[in-house]
Amino acid sequence: MTDKRRFTPLHIEATSLPDAWFQTVYRCVENGRDFTIDRGSYAGQKRLEFDYITVHIRYPGSRPLLPQIPSQYNLPNPVADDYLDDYVPYLMTGAMQPGESYTYGQRMCRYPLDRAWHEHNSKTNTDILIQEPEVWNNPQIIIRDGDDLFLNQIELLIWTYKNKGYRNNQMVLQVAHPTDMLLQDPPCLRAIDTRIQDNALHFIINFRSWDLWGGFPANLAGMQMMKEYIASEIGVQDGEMIVCSKGLHMYNYVWELAECLRGKTIEEFRAGK
Repeated sequence: MTDKRRFTPLHIEATSLPDAWFQTVYRCVENGRDFTIDRGSYAGQKRLEFDYITVHIRYPGSRPLLPQIPSQYNLPNPVADDYLDDYVPYLMTGAMQPGESYTYGQRMCRYPLDRAWHEHNSKTNTDILIQEPEVWNNPQIIIRDGDDLFLNQIELLIWTYKNKGYRNNQMVLQVAHPTDMLLQDPPCLRAIDTRIQDNALHFIINFRSWDLWGGFPANLAGMQMMKEYIASEIGVQDGEMIVCSKGLHMYNYVWELAECLRGKTIEEFRAGK
């Protein structure tokens, strides 16, 4: 058991995305801290949460991408098989629905730019604006919609790796920005860092807060499909994943299900055995 008096980072080595999910669920039941949420999504509810966790997934592209709970448990899978059909396009486009202040896809594929900042630095040739004119003239990277400018980070990442080589530490798909602190429910995903090593594209993914039961498998499956697309566009192989979070958690409404996966019956769980 985790020493509850100390901040305890954990690490998991996994082969596939489903293996990562099953291992992490087991470890959360064993090592997660039980506390009540003060603010944010589901305020007032209880959850089990890791202090900090990293998960290294060696073969995230192996199929199936989503965990399949064996039929003998008589439990629903954490993510429906057809969920990715809608999620992946949402993740890789700037589409937003009414009432949404952001989406991961909007932050990565259609991030609004300050035109005045761009024009000023273009004219003064300061060191602030470092990208080449061909980047700013590429309509896939800089989207012009009337008087508005938007940045597609995914297209810029692909262009940079293809045209400027693999050895740089700049290619981070950034979701977070400082004004997120003003949102009542800021994005959980903060960044997807990337590295091309040994001719393969690897993702290093950081979540500030993360629902383990449903969010973890759905998010990683979608990001794996995105990674496969980016790798094919660059012309490299699909690589590994390292994911990390200081807030990976399970809400109390799935604790019984998690215990059943570990071999307890619901009756035993409720009896505290």
